[in-house]
Amino acid sequence: MTAGETPISEKIVINKIYELRSYRVMLDSDLAELYAIETKRLNEQVRRNRERFPPDFMFRINEDEWTVLRSQIATLKRGKHSKYRPFAFTEYGMLMLSSVLNSGKAIQVNIQLVRIFSRLRHLINDHHSLRIDISEIKIKLNNHDKSIELVFTYLDELTEAKANPEPRKRIGYMPDEI
Repeated sequence: MTAGETPISEKIVINKIYELRSYRVMLDSDLAELYAIETKRLNEQVRRNRERFPPDFMFRINEDEWTVLRSQIATLKRGKHSKYRPFAFTEYGMLMLSSVLNSGKAIQVNIQLVRIFSRLRHLINDHHSLRIDISEIKIKLNNHDKSIELVFTYLDELTEAKANPEPRKRIGYMPDEI
């Protein structure tokens, strides 16, 4: 960022990331806002360079996805939202935008987006490894519970056998009738 410009808040960017079709994506309007350009201009540049945006980089949201997203985004304000379904840019698509939007602001925004997505990826990986560790601990505890239960069963059998001893036959030279 140039002197005097403040970096984009990580919280603002994270709140503009959605999960669609197993991708973490950002909408064209949100990216245009970050780049400080009109959504129409961003989409123009994308259309001019369509070969740079395969389906795993960018896709148009279908009607069902758009309905779900609009309920999450908030109330629509008149004139604020496009009447067309937006494009969703995956992480790769956002990276490709820096080559299409060739301005200093676009480059700086892209650098921040890369850093934020990288941190998110690390957080998700850490979270995943924690879940695996917790699962392993649960399995071990379950096995310990079964082992402890078996020990108590054997202890119960031993104490029961000691409380009700069977009469023993005497061995030796002493008469049985005393």
